[in-house]
Amino acid sequence: MNAVYVHIPFCRHICSYCDFCKVLHIDNFVDDYLDALQDEILSTYDGELIKTLYIGGGTPSCLTSKELIKLFRILENFKKTPDCEYTFECNPDDITDELLDILVSAGVNRVSIGVESFDKNNLKFMERNLDYDDLAHKLELLRNRGIDNINLDLIYALPNETLNIVKSDIKKLISLNPTHISTYSLIIEDHTVLKTNNTKYISEDLDRKMYDIIVKSLEKSGYKHYEVSNFAKPGYESKHNMNYWLNNEYYGFGLGATGYKAGLRYTNTKNLSEYIHGKYHKEEVLTNIKEQMDNEIMLGFRLLDGIDVNLFYDKYGLNIQDVYPAIKELLKTHELRYKSGMLSISPEYIYVMDAILVKIL
Repeated sequence: MNAVYVHIPFCRHICSYCDFCKVLHIDNFVDDYLDALQDEILSTYDGELIKTLYIGGGTPSCLTSKELIKLFRILENFKKTPDCEYTFECNPDDITDELLDILVSAGVNRVSIGVESFDKNNLKFMERNLDYDDLAHKLELLRNRGIDNINLDLIYALPNETLNIVKSDIKKLISLNPTHISTYSLIIEDHTVLKTNNTKYISEDLDRKMYDIIVKSLEKSGYKHYEVSNFAKPGYESKHNMNYWLNNEYYGFGLGATGYKAGLRYTNTKNLSEYIHGKYHKEEVLTNIKEQMDNEIMLGFRLLDGIDVNLFYDKYGLNIQDVYPAIKELLKTHELRYKSGMLSISPEYIYVMDAILVKIL
């Protein structure tokens, strides 16, 4: 247990595609929420040394300076390693000298920014605002304050999006020189504006072409494709997310957060009133060994390096091919490959990962 996720659900505006647990920023609720967050942490955290701490949302940066200072005081309860990866999700509009003073003082050393697109029509569709020159200036402010570990998010495969728009977006992302880039094909989730408007997906063929453009462009520019949707400059892979993909345990605090501890997977309530009144966990599921191994497969094969078969044996006392006989056949068809103790999906099949997982599971 060396990873912590903290959810801040507040936003100034709800984007059309967003299915994350979120509410509009209302001053009266924030203070009560932070009090409840502190109570949840103090009643659950067992004092482990934390290697990664991730503050997500929502939009954590929409909190006022007073609220942020209170939040970071609460997070001082965690014992962090000297090299703890401390990530804060941020909206470009919120990056000011005052915010940076607070982040630097708290020890934040990594920032994740939701760019999503630079195209005006795409931004309008997602109900977002962004200016390339302003973003470049904000990244300069971050780097000048010593925060140079920066992730930028991109969403692609939007309705009416073309290959040229994707190429342009990727070119602009690369020009900003972030250490990490996350790219996600649009998912039309329930309870979103897009779902309500009956938005349709683009064709799978076009989606695949966009994905291939993204992978080739980023790899050519020195970014390692280390997870299905994630690319990093050498040494800048997300340590926090790696903890998830390696199926390790972690704490999740806050509204709608999930956690995994001692085989127990839990999900917090998404009801703000319940949370403020101390009713944190909405669902708890104690996983058995087979379920834990299945999660190992579903998460581990997201990584381009794949699953360490010796580590799998050390964790479960079983040979991975004995548990999942389909692996042998998939090795013969080259959908899977085995190299230096690592079992992985062959790169040319990574786009159809879900279909391969179905065969295995």
